[in-house]
This record gives sequence, structure tokens and C-alpha cells, in this order.
Amino acid sequence: MLRSRTVFISLLALSMTACNGSQADSGENSQAVKDLIQKTKDNMILVEGGSFQMGDFGPIDPKANGLPYSFYDDNKVLHKANLDNFFISSRQVSYSDYDVFTKAVGKTKINTEIPNSKYRAPNVPAGVNWHQANDYCHWLAQETDKPFALPTEAQWEYAARDRGKFMPFSTNDGTLKPGVNHSTREDRKQATPANDSLSPSTIASYPPNPLGIYQMGLNGFEWVHDWYSPDYYKNSPENNPTGPENGEEKIRRGGELAGEDRDLLTVNRRHAKPDLSLENNPILSNEPSYPNTFRCVLNDNP
Repeated sequence: MLRSRTVFISLLALSMTACNGSQADSGENSQAVKDLIQKTKDNMILVEGGSFQMGDFGPIDPKANGLPYSFYDDNKVLHKANLDNFFISSRQVSYSDYDVFTKAVGKTKINTEIPNSKYRAPNVPAGVNWHQANDYCHWLAQETDKPFALPTEAQWEYAARDRGKFMPFSTNDGTLKPGVNHSTREDRKQATPANDSLSPSTIASYPPNPLGIYQMGLNGFEWVHDWYSPDYYKNSPENNPTGPENGEEKIRRGGELAGEDRDLLTVNRRHAKPDLSLENNPILSNEPSYPNTFRCVLNDNP
């Protein structure tokens, strides 16, 4: 009898310890979520609405001598876009941010296996597919009861170009100067354990664009809301365009790191399957996620 009682008391103590530990973990995570939400709100930049000519503006930019900036065909139809006010994050979502989200919703951490795990670092942009990016912004919306979302393609370009100005690159002055307003190969190699110049670099490590937004399109691809259509610019509505109703690939703005300068133009339209799957590739079934990053917008006041 005494032995049974002793065992019962021991089990009860273990249960209470586990419960207290669980409550502590829950409390810590709850505070982490609150801190992340406050940080997110603090980093939102107001982008006042207006009208701009969306697309490759080279032919109307005196600095380009009438020539296009981009070699791609799908951005050549200049068209007017009118946008309402919105807020956009000054920074890409980092791995430390995304880890708070996955823990809060009971998911496993992303990119914990090679090769993507080599590109993890707390203040480096989280490498995600489109669904993972969309889930994060949607979660912010649920937690705050505010309309957080991925930016539309038009919102992204308008903000990257300092409200639609003739800015080929989203830097402090529209030019690209590695080591001055853009990361160097060495910066990117030192940012993660991968020691790879193709890696995104540390967030906010160089001056922002004139609106106060860091590294738009200069630190990996950035997912946006819209489906991709090569001829969408021919039919895009003027007011707050949101892209085609459906499609097979999603738009990702920005470009490949360690490539040519023109890969990072503000007008480039890149695209990929939402899950990063590859067809007819004998070696890989999916693109690596690490170069694919994102930031959220808020279509309201923080």
C-alpha cells in the first residue's frame, strides 16, 4: 500500500512538472508572438497611393536613351496603374520570424535538411515556397484582425520604385554599387553556414530605398500575390490590379544573386510553381527554397 502511494505521488509530481513546463513553453511562445507582431507593425512603411507607368520604363526614361532596361518580353507593355495607400514591411521575413510562426501553429521548422539547412541564419530571409509565404501573412492577419497579405505585383513594383519613379534598382539612389548600397559576394558568403555567394545576405545590411524599404529584389526572389501570365500587362486593369484569376505559376520579383546586374531590376517579372516543383527535370523535383523570400503588406493602418 505504501509503495503504491509512493508511486502515485511520484507520478503526480512528474505530471505537475511536465504541466508547469508546458505552461512555461506556452507562455514564452505567446510572448514571442506578441513581440513579433509588434516588431512587424513597427517595421511597416506607409506607401501613399498614386498612379505610375508599370513595366519596363526604359523607353521613356531619359537616362536609358530610349532603350529598354530588361531583356524580358513580358514587362514591355507600359501601362497605367492606380493604387490606394498601403503599408509594406521594410524588411523581408527572417528565419527567426518564421520560426516563431511555425512554433505558434504547431508546424516543424522549415529548411532543417540539406541543402536548404545550410542557408539558415536568424537574420537572413526565410527561404519559402509561395504557400509558406502566403500562410505566414494570412496568420498575421488572423492574429491581428488586420488585412495582412502578400503584396500584389503592382504594389511591389510601385514600392520598389519609390512610388513609381524611374528607379532601375531599389537602392538609395536607383543605382547598384556592391559594397555601398548592395551586398557583395563576400557579404553573402559570410551570412550563412553555406559560405555561398548565392545566399541571401543579412537583412537591412545596406541603405534602404527612399521610402525606407530594404533590399527589395536585391536579396533573393520575393513572392507576390499574383498568378503569372506573360501577356497580363496587355489587359491589366488600371485600378489596384491583382493579376489573373488563376494560373499555374506565381510571380516572384527580384532576381538571382551573384548573377548579372540586370537580374535585379525592379521591373523584372520572374515566376515559378507555387510549391517550387519542377517538371521534366531528371535531377531535381523541386527548386531549392533558400533563394525565395517574401515580405507582407498591410492594406489598412497598423
